Amino acid sequence: MQIKWSRLKIIAIFIGNITDNADMKSICAITMVRNDDFYLKKWTEYYGRELGEENLYIFLDGKDQKIPDWCPLAHIEAVDKIPGQVVDAEKGRLTFLSEKAAELLKEYDLVIGTDADEFLIVDPALGVSLKEYLSAKDIKVSLSGLGVDVGQNTKEETAIREDEPFLNQRHYARLSTRYSKPSVLAASVVWGSGFHRIKGHNFHIAKDLYLFHFGYFDLGRIEARFNDKDRKEAGWTRHLAKRSKTIRLVTERKAGEWERWTKFARTTQNIVRPPYAWNKPAMFEMVVIVRIPERFRDII
Repeated sequence: MQIKWSRLKIIAIFIGNITDNADMKSICAITMVRNDDFYLKKWTEYYGRELGEENLYIFLDGKDQKIPDWCPLAHIEAVDKIPGQVVDAEKGRLTFLSEKAAELLKEYDLVIGTDADEFLIVDPALGVSLKEYLSAKDIKVSLSGLGVDVGQNTKEETAIREDEPFLNQRHYARLSTRYSKPSVLAASVVWGSGFHRIKGHNFHIAKDLYLFHFGYFDLGRIEARFNDKDRKEAGWTRHLAKRSKTIRLVTERKAGEWERWTKFARTTQNIVRPPYAWNKPAMFEMVVIVRIPERFRDII
């Protein structure tokens, strides 16, 4: 009998052998939020499952924020609100989180830093956890997942429901350079605003690793954010309107095949750089919409 091996099965066996014969790395995750329990609950549920809730570090932007009671093992601290409008506040936020990551790297091998609406996911076809996958990687400074900006096809998809996995309700995304972020740190460095780059270092987008972004995957939630007092005062209205473009694109454009286009996007982004920032990925300003495979459906 002839046995056919897929590339993903071979990789899964290879990774499994590595993690069986080597010590698992100690890994934690950090984030900062303000008035965002909707995403923080999902973030805590996912990274708690992958890394252990006791390895989550959550900073609440403002001492007026209430400490949640639904993640008792996580390390949660309300800190002084980061001052300023969008640009200045983002710089301050990422400086703060970079300093916290540097402290945590004295205790952990790796630190994952993301916004609360971002999830670093290993392709489920590999059959390994996020911790197993990262433990098998030789990371010198940082590692990135390919950016997957999930949208809402308003012709097919209704308002998001909190009691059902996101990817059971959303099936389309844009492959986005904006979300191919250096999310995993192995060294003390400084993240740029929004985790989009690390200062003074290049990046590497790993195979079969994705950063799923859900910040603009529901038209109703975007409209609600427009009316949020804190975001209006901080100058986020224009930013939110711009990001709603993802919904229009996944609604209007034909979706391409996942395997083909993720391979293309990863290869291109690992090579091409914008002229204004050598340590950010580029993809010739291409708009690539894909349909997310069913194997991802129950993860988030």
